[in-house]
Amino acid sequence: MIIRKLFKFENAHVVRGCSTQRCRASIHGHSYRVEVLLESQYLDNGQMIYDFGLMKQGMKELIDAFDHAVALWDGDDAEYIADMQKHSNRWILLPISPSCEQFSRVIFVMLDKLLWFTKTVNGEKMVRISSIIVHETETGYAQCFREDAYSELMGLIDLEKIIFSDEIREGWHDPLLWERVKSGEGFTNPETV
Repeated sequence: MIIRKLFKFENAHVVRGCSTQRCRASIHGHSYRVEVLLESQYLDNGQMIYDFGLMKQGMKELIDAFDHAVALWDGDDAEYIADMQKHSNRWILLPISPSCEQFSRVIFVMLDKLLWFTKTVNGEKMVRISSIIVHETETGYAQCFREDAYSELMGLIDLEKIIFSDEIREGWHDPLLWERVKSGEGFTNPETV
């Protein structure tokens, strides 16, 4: 069975090298919608796959990190990156270009690692991400499956190279959230939310 939770964020980016002149040459923004689809063949003590309230914890915080931020590709012009970091309190430095496709992949890998190291307390079993869908516009989206998220053909995503600005990290309930995810430190879901 698959369940779906929708998240939203506003983000600015430039996608260098793409075909559309406006997209590759000018900073611009989108109202993103992110669908997180979880799957399992088991139900928890509440007869659910995974309580939606639990998804409002670390998963929501990591997705919300992109809200009202500028997404920067570490392969872009160093002067551009420095200027964006200087003039924006909320930025994310990524080891991939911030296209819709790559957003779906990076969000998949981030949440997959978080979920993998989360200890559940309400009988959840074998819950995993089925796919991540990132809607960049009303008419366009990218959907990432596990084989896409970890595809060598598309380039492996190095979580160590994802850097969140101080303001983003300070807004989390745990400012070390991202460090804990990267290190594989275990999380325990709360008994109640």
